Amino acid sequence: MFQNITFGRDALAPYAVQAAHSRGRLFPEPASPTRTPFQRDRDRIIHSTAFRRLKHKTQVFVYHEGDHYRTRLTHSIEVAQIARALARALGCDEDLAEALALSHDFGHTPFGHTGEDALDELMREHGGFDHNAQSLRIVTKLERRYAEFDGLNLSWETLEGLVKHNGPLTDARGVGLKGPVPAPILEYNALNDLDLSHHSSVEAQCAAIADDIAYNAHDLDDGLRAGLFDHDAIADLPLAGDLLAEVRRRYPALDPARVTHEIVRRQITAMVEDAIVEAKRRLSALEPASDADIRVAGRVCVAFSEPMARAEKAIKAFLYANMYRAPDVMRIRDNAQTIVRDLFRVYASGNAQMPNEWGMDWREASGRLEEDKRMRLVADFIAGMTDRYAASEHQRLFDATPELR
Repeated sequence: MFQNITFGRDALAPYAVQAAHSRGRLFPEPASPTRTPFQRDRDRIIHSTAFRRLKHKTQVFVYHEGDHYRTRLTHSIEVAQIARALARALGCDEDLAEALALSHDFGHTPFGHTGEDALDELMREHGGFDHNAQSLRIVTKLERRYAEFDGLNLSWETLEGLVKHNGPLTDARGVGLKGPVPAPILEYNALNDLDLSHHSSVEAQCAAIADDIAYNAHDLDDGLRAGLFDHDAIADLPLAGDLLAEVRRRYPALDPARVTHEIVRRQITAMVEDAIVEAKRRLSALEPASDADIRVAGRVCVAFSEPMARAEKAIKAFLYANMYRAPDVMRIRDNAQTIVRDLFRVYASGNAQMPNEWGMDWREASGRLEEDKRMRLVADFIAGMTDRYAASEHQRLFDATPELR
């Protein structure tokens, strides 16, 4: 009864990833009669344990700071909306872009980059820790939902985009472009070659720039809400300052909360429209006939124009100085790192047992592994924690727990 169903993919650009020509999955599965491979990937991502856990993982502020600040979940949803808009404008597969946007933060630890920095330091002698590599590890190994395989068995194109959305990882000889390629990526690549020396698809590039657009805008929003800086402090910023002046000129009596919203929504629109125009310019010059041409182009196709790139860089620098390194945030960051370090050491030493979580008996598994693999399992367990779970575990295991407020 489903033989004549079509998926509305006839109008895709020639350089878009064509779902009908997907390279498939590591473990072959029958095709769905009602969904493309990338729609199935998106659905599996949404129904995963890792996706649900994003609700209680910090973007910048820890969960005690209030319900109105972004979490990894709300951030991922915002990124997905922008990624779909970009993919639609460029004639690409929206479902693939959305799947990548929704899963791009799976590997993040509790307490944002704070937790990642702590885990990377603790894992230095055991291969380090990288959140992109952890995202791949989650969707190919740690999610345990299906009878016939570990992970989510996502399509090749989704895995490729998840690993390479920020660009190639190696040169043609296999040498890492930004240092050694994380071990989890190399291990999986040996099973299923993700073509680490080339760029990813336009869809993955849409998800990557959507991430930048979303967090630049909503971190400004969250920073203003938290009182870390005010409107006058951003008056001289390119783009954000120009938008502030425009809003004040047009709505001189507008209350501060609405002023903030007007700035944020206009900034998102400006960045999205700039990226579309610049991407179309680059694609027109390249004239790619297939998604393969995108991968070997030697440069990113979905990017900001030079003026917008300068503005975006200035906004990032402002946020780094005034938000990510604000004294209150740094104090919380130090306390959060203490929690992660304490948890790692107590589990790694065997002085505390890891409970059965994520469908895995961590105690049984860790007891029969060699040192590097056992440490990786400890990192897996901690990385999967939400902020509140990490804090409650610390309270369970230690007499005193640092405050996260």
